[in-house]
Amino acid sequence: MGTHLFKTERVTSFPGNEIVKEILILINCKVYREGVGRRADVIAQAARQVAEESGVTIAIAPTFTDIHRISRHFDIPVYAQHIDAVMPGAFTGHVTAEVVKFAGAVGTLLNHSERRMTLADIEVAVRAAKEHQLNTVVCTNNDATTAAAAVFSPTYLAVEPPELIGGKISVSEADPGIIERSLAAAKRVNPSVEVLAGAGIHSGTCVRTALDLGTRGVLLASSVVKADDPVRVLQDLVSKL
Repeated sequence: MGTHLFKTERVTSFPGNEIVKEILILINCKVYREGVGRRADVIAQAARQVAEESGVTIAIAPTFTDIHRISRHFDIPVYAQHIDAVMPGAFTGHVTAEVVKFAGAVGTLLNHSERRMTLADIEVAVRAAKEHQLNTVVCTNNDATTAAAAVFSPTYLAVEPPELIGGKISVSEADPGIIERSLAAAKRVNPSVEVLAGAGIHSGTCVRTALDLGTRGVLLASSVVKADDPVRVLQDLVSKL
């Protein structure tokens, strides 16, 4: 796998992804028709192109069945959309940290609003991910949940008010206070954890505002996945960095 020069103050190295930057744009493909199979390849190619042009880390979280192919053919970080809080064993239909690592993922989302987990399960899943050297992005919906999840020392906490997910108004525009409060709550509990802004992110202004509030990047989905021209959207997202 090749490497790029990235805009960053600090980097973290781990197997499968030579450089993880502090400024992260993570695209969640969900199971949108526009984000699976060959269309996922289009999005991954767009992410790779704009990452090379801008020096910003752009990662993708495709469906489980697309992880292996994308991780092998595109020089970008690939995340799973979820892992279950189970160890290898008799758990039919579950997805473990070991499985997504083997498929080529370098990290995973946890506790997305569309795949909620208990705090106990988040703790188990984060621990399992760490054992397999996977980054973790734990999604939260308010400052109290953010503080609780920070105890488990995930790589990132992604603040996403559910009512703004999939909309055209970003959390950084609609409720910057929740980002500020969540960031402060997380840092009180765990100074090393980083915070991402999620929900409704759709423009370079949204990303710039999120960074100015103290986050290290954004988690987004439909604005890129459903775009007719993902390259153009991604170029706009990084335009103010």
